[in-house]
Amino acid sequence: MSEPFGPELTSIRSPKVKAARQLAKRALRQRARSFLAEGPQAVREALGRSGVVSQLFITGAARTRHAELADEAARQGAGVQAVSGEVMSELAQTITPQGVLAVCRYVDVPLAQLAAGAPRLVVILASVRDPGNAGTVLRTADAAGADGVIFSDASVDAYNSKCVRATAGSLFHLPLVVDVPVAEAVGAMREAGLRILAADGRAGRSLDETGPGGPDDPGGLLGRPTAWLFGNEAWGLPADVLALADDVIAVPIYGKAESLNLAAAAAVCLYASARAARAARASQPGPAAGTPTARVSQVSRAPSTGVPGE
Repeated sequence: MSEPFGPELTSIRSPKVKAARQLAKRALRQRARSFLAEGPQAVREALGRSGVVSQLFITGAARTRHAELADEAARQGAGVQAVSGEVMSELAQTITPQGVLAVCRYVDVPLAQLAAGAPRLVVILASVRDPGNAGTVLRTADAAGADGVIFSDASVDAYNSKCVRATAGSLFHLPLVVDVPVAEAVGAMREAGLRILAADGRAGRSLDETGPGGPDDPGGLLGRPTAWLFGNEAWGLPADVLALADDVIAVPIYGKAESLNLAAAAAVCLYASARAARAARASQPGPAAGTPTARVSQVSRAPSTGVPGE
């Protein structure tokens, strides 16, 4: 293990600590255009994008286990500060800190940049307020191979600490757009050639009815470039937002459950789209792509975020 980066910081009144703690508040995050990523998994993924991490705080015990994170942060020019367990507890947003926390620069991109990238699968979160649900949907979108996620201006802050933790590092993997009106997001995605599908449990059309349409349409409706609209955890999508969609689709319930959690429903929809898109590509000339398998992360697990009445 390499030598520690300077003396250990033990005072919670340190200017560095105070500056980092301020990032727990949205207004101060926006002013600094910086946020906190906590835990080795999130920090590792943040360091995967050079220039994102500006400051790393790490305890002695964590440095023994994760020396490579401190070394990589220093290599990228970030400040690396050894801190005591008390200081880390003051900085962390979790009950049991893992000893590694990074100050990261905002990673969102303009809506026009996402639209210009020829996306084929995009998520639009409309008035999604629960940070755990929002972060889990972003993580699922990443796993399903989506090309971007849009947080509407009425949704939770994507840089909320609970949301960041729930993404398990996926926040740093795919284009993120924040603070745009839903109608503007829908318009940009439709202009980019995507069909807008709204997920709504009250819809008359089921996800089961969107499958292959025959030899000339192997992927069916879902095999085409798609932007999925997901709504609020408790009351779903309002009529004016549903009116923006080209189709409204319900996830079928085969058992006795009243409904699905937002993140679970989003996972069903996104994987249905990903599978249909792969089927459409496989039907075209050329070698078929392999199917990657799911990898369950052993760190930074997001807690369950079910909301009654969804």
